[in-house]
Amino acid sequence: MAGSKRDKIKMTPDEVASYLADNFKVQVATIGKDGEPHLVAMFYALLDGKIAFTTYKSSQKVVNLRRNPTMTCLVEDGVEYNELRGVALYGRGLIVEDPGPRSKVGMVVGSRMAGLPVPEIGEPVDPVIAEGIEQALAKRVLIVMEPDRIVSWDHRKV
Repeated sequence: MAGSKRDKIKMTPDEVASYLADNFKVQVATIGKDGEPHLVAMFYALLDGKIAFTTYKSSQKVVNLRRNPTMTCLVEDGVEYNELRGVALYGRGLIVEDPGPRSKVGMVVGSRMAGLPVPEIGEPVDPVIAEGIEQALAKRVLIVMEPDRIVSWDHRKV
């Protein structure tokens, strides 16, 4: 029986893609040096359909990922049980030093953090705002979630 309920609430791949595109906050877990989970909330954008975010080069999650690339991401919402929805992604966090993709994601996330209109990935941003975001990005790297396994649920389906 448990399997059948699980199947009923599972999102389709298109529903997962749409859900991730409609959200912007992710819980990110990496593994600390003593094996404990290191858990933080981050704003993200989708880069080629994958969760991506920038973070300081010296942040604990980057230190953890350099030691062990294992990473889990959780995007979830809902208050009442019958509203709960979420997507958990299990896989690897890739550290990307390339300023091109870092800038694309940084413009989206930086605009959101500054309370400005949020562009789509690759859309132009006001040059003054873009310059400020680029300065902030100089000390950051891009992390891209490469999932091996995705688990989803949408309790509104039952």
